[in-house]
Amino acid sequence: MANPQRAGRLAQEIQKDISDLILKRVNDPRVQDVTITSVDVSGDLQIATIYYSILSDYASDRKKAQAGLEAASGLIRRELGSRLTVYKIPELHFVLDQSIQYGDHIESLIRELHQKEGK
Repeated sequence: MANPQRAGRLAQEIQKDISDLILKRVNDPRVQDVTITSVDVSGDLQIATIYYSILSDYASDRKKAQAGLEAASGLIRRELGSRLTVYKIPELHFVLDQSIQYGDHIESLIRELHQKEGK
């Protein structure tokens, strides 16, 4: 089990590098609107869960972005190998970050509640 501070530093470095790689090296149009929101690294530094968001609300665009990220994961992992100073590059898992949609949903519920109270 790695030091929690080390895992946090590695997660920050991975987030910064993957964001840079998506902008500069990944030429897949499916991932052009993807934003990396956070990264979680497992305690043994073997798995990195990359949370991303996409501007579109369409499910088809989300599926395309997921497919594009999975297709580019080999390139991203190889590039991370040259940028990071760790013994083994973590396995990358891309997960859609639902927190923005959840926040919008909560905000709309609060707005509805205030509108009902105002009447």
